[in-house]
Amino acid sequence: MNPADYDAWYDTPRGRWIGEVEYRLAARGLAGRPGDSLLDVGCGTGWFTRRAAADGFLTTDLDPDPVWLAFARRRDGADGRWVRGDARALPFEDAAFDHVLSIAALCFVDDERRAVAECVRVAKRRVAVGWLNRASLLYRQKGAHGGSGAYRGARWHTAREIRTLFAGLPVRRLTLRSAAFLPSASAFARGVEYVAPACLPLGAIVLAVADKA
Repeated sequence: MNPADYDAWYDTPRGRWIGEVEYRLAARGLAGRPGDSLLDVGCGTGWFTRRAAADGFLTTDLDPDPVWLAFARRRDGADGRWVRGDARALPFEDAAFDHVLSIAALCFVDDERRAVAECVRVAKRRVAVGWLNRASLLYRQKGAHGGSGAYRGARWHTAREIRTLFAGLPVRRLTLRSAAFLPSASAFARGVEYVAPACLPLGAIVLAVADKA
């Protein structure tokens, strides 16, 4: 899949709804303020970075793929920063950003534990990492047998596995929340999203949020 086609999915009714649901979950977890610095690890086309910038975050996009990073830069305009880099060895100093965000990106990294440790290292205040949920309906639709489409090759995790990835790292108050319980974007799905508690670990995305210790 090329970056233009991937990003165009977020302009569809389903893509726009899922993107907003996932972003709002992350924004509530980060509890940031306009002017806070934010690093998006594995930014892809920069959709979540652009959304965060619209809320006043000072954003930096990081991705290992130069083609996708160039697309993100063209879409972001002149206000962001774009860095080519590896999530397992982030090219930044300790506590370089107020917040670090990564949505469904580290599940494509060979050494997820090392990538999580790097996200924690460069964060000053809070880290929010979204994982594909093996207990979700989306896994049954798109993740089984190696995955399909944009999910091919991704790792899907349980809540227990996600907690293990943070074990021993300098974080506190680690919480897990989920969203996109029925990822169809139908009226019924929107209703379920409205009433289902985020602590129910059945959404397509499970967001792990932790304070930097």
